[in-house]
Amino acid sequence: MIIESILIVFFALVLDFTVGDPRNKFHPTAWIGSLIAKLTPHTKNSSETLEKLGGIFIILISIGIIISLVIFLEIGINLISIDYIYIIISIIVGSVLLKSTIAIKGMEKHAIAVVTALEQDNISSARDNLSMIVKRNTKNLDKNHVYSGVLESISENTVDGITGPLFYFAFFGLPGAFVYRVVNTADSMIGYKTDIFKNIGWFGAKCDTILNYIPSRLTGFIMVISAMILGNNWKKSFEIMIRDGKKTQSPNAGYPMAAIAGALGTKFEKLDHYSLGDGNISFTKDHVRSAILIMKVTSILFCGIVVVPLLLLLSYLGWWIHA
Repeated sequence: MIIESILIVFFALVLDFTVGDPRNKFHPTAWIGSLIAKLTPHTKNSSETLEKLGGIFIILISIGIIISLVIFLEIGINLISIDYIYIIISIIVGSVLLKSTIAIKGMEKHAIAVVTALEQDNISSARDNLSMIVKRNTKNLDKNHVYSGVLESISENTVDGITGPLFYFAFFGLPGAFVYRVVNTADSMIGYKTDIFKNIGWFGAKCDTILNYIPSRLTGFIMVISAMILGNNWKKSFEIMIRDGKKTQSPNAGYPMAAIAGALGTKFEKLDHYSLGDGNISFTKDHVRSAILIMKVTSILFCGIVVVPLLLLLSYLGWWIHA
């Protein structure tokens, strides 16, 4: 039922805004990460080809296990014969599971931890906290580049941790959201272009690039609308997104980052890699607060502008997952 799917999206957002993430031992994404970590050592080989095949198997095995569990759970719920009980349980379980694929409050928590350390002039702690949400080496970053890292992470993770899984939920239901989460988690863990992971992680990184192509660009445009609603510089947001969105090594990450850099009238910089925006690399906690607010408004707008219309359209067209 299409109404069920819309309610699942609504309650998943409410859960994330109000409750946030459970502890790791209860979190499906943590289980996915543990599974990938256990599979990865078995793919190490002196042969580049075998390592690449191993990287493919990591993704396929992880997806197979996670999706099997989701489908078995859905089958179990479908066995409930009383209609109203089935609907209630389906919405509750669906909301909890979908919520586990998104992380609005979790991203806010990590960002605030970095800002708090900076306000206490504890640059070492700030760098350590930042290293938990970015791939770059944070050891020698100064205060403003730590701030820049936080703001870039908020921007990019609006896609990775919110709009991406919601986008694929609209097409494929919970299996779609969890496939996205598996691929994105694998990319964050082993998608590094280092000697250790360059072969093992290539497949996950390529899949992540493909899956994020549309959501990243849609998210960038909706960030411009969010900037307009919040009174930020939406015209500059749009201008910088179009101009600088392709400057990052990733073909996707630059769009949401450039949109927020423009909205805040500042510049994001990853040393020796890219520079996004026209402002100065000079930040305060207010920039982070503004970015978090844009992330939250974008999450809500994305559901209203993209996810719900997609659900309605696909239902009208008789899309099988919502039949």
